[in-house]
Amino acid sequence: MMNITFTKMHGCGNDYIYINCLENMIENPEGLSRLVSDRHFGIGGDGVVLICPSEIADAKMRMFNADGSEGKMCGNAIRCVAKYLYDHQIVPKNTMSIDTLSGVKIIQVYAENGKMTSATVDMGKPNLEPSALPILMDRTESIVNMPFTIENKDYHITTVSMGNPHCVIITDNIESINLPIVGPTFELNPIFPESVNTEFIEIVSRTSINMRVWERGSGETLACGTGACASVVAAVLNGHCDFDTDIEVNLLGGKLIIRYSDHGVFMTGPATTVFKGEIEWDGYLIR
Repeated sequence: MMNITFTKMHGCGNDYIYINCLENMIENPEGLSRLVSDRHFGIGGDGVVLICPSEIADAKMRMFNADGSEGKMCGNAIRCVAKYLYDHQIVPKNTMSIDTLSGVKIIQVYAENGKMTSATVDMGKPNLEPSALPILMDRTESIVNMPFTIENKDYHITTVSMGNPHCVIITDNIESINLPIVGPTFELNPIFPESVNTEFIEIVSRTSINMRVWERGSGETLACGTGACASVVAAVLNGHCDFDTDIEVNLLGGKLIIRYSDHGVFMTGPATTVFKGEIEWDGYLIR
């Protein structure tokens, strides 16, 4: 039996349960994530994030979705990891590095009165190769505004990997999308053998877009950092937004600022601590 102290945090409503594993690793984080993410019988969240030691960065982030699957990257979660490290004076630096399954990310911390309020994350360069998602298609060139039919409905898709896979669809009205029905048809489509995150975006102006997201393993969430990055990349590639310009991405849970430049994609947004608590975990059940 382990007593596990956790911190509930969110970035634009994208909420996870954060656990400090710098000294002690927990058993079966996949099972723990399935249990504690439940919003009726658990703590409630989009998943679990473990803050672990790293030999190549200030810390390492491991993220598990609500269904227990491990994700390679999460833009909103990495800002919250930075906040945890900064606020607890574990990494008292304004520029820190965090290791992820999609590589080491550099975070610029903005703080007031000793507490981090927001951060800018260097998310790296987007990968536009179809094999990066992957997508089962005999195609080597990037997929931009490509006609695609699923469940007898026609779409135009743009695919972008930001360390995890994204399929972006530009539409006139994101509110009209029945995402609980449409989302799984993309996530579970055999053409995406590792499943896919799907964003529906609405162009407001050349510097502003609205977005809804269906995340693989979690369903519709209030925000998705890598999804916001992929959406801006898609909007630029399709000629709707400007390159090397701050683009405002309006999400159900808040707002992120994304800049797509020659140096990569940069994401700026808030991170918030909700509450702290403790659970007893035997590796299989919460006591």
